[in-house]
Amino acid sequence: MANVQINEIDGLTVAAITHAQLTTISATATIADARAYFDASTSRRSAFVVDGDRYIGSLTPADLPSDADPSAPVLPLARAGATVRPEDPASIGRDLALAASSRRIPVIGRDQRLLGVVAVNRTGEWFCGTG
Repeated sequence: MANVQINEIDGLTVAAITHAQLTTISATATIADARAYFDASTSRRSAFVVDGDRYIGSLTPADLPSDADPSAPVLPLARAGATVRPEDPASIGRDLALAASSRRIPVIGRDQRLLGVVAVNRTGEWFCGTG
């Protein structure tokens, strides 16, 4: 499939715009681990915290207080916000991603397993990972 543009989703489901190649942060991670995760790539605008493969919550760099103890656990900072399911209309995934400061929305299975992410590129024109 070619890169899917934001305005080319009529009739598609979230599954068609899901970026399945993603990295996560363990529920046992520390603040230092989360900072290192974000520092490793400028495209990392959101971190998904998981227990095994089960989605727990999300973080953005702004969620990490500058004065936080680096050895403190990151889990209390993770927030379970909006999510989508693969069978949802793609327009729902698009709208939620565009409304999020990170432009990222986790795609969750019925068993709470993290399946991927709906991610919009920086210009707001394409879904990341659809090419």
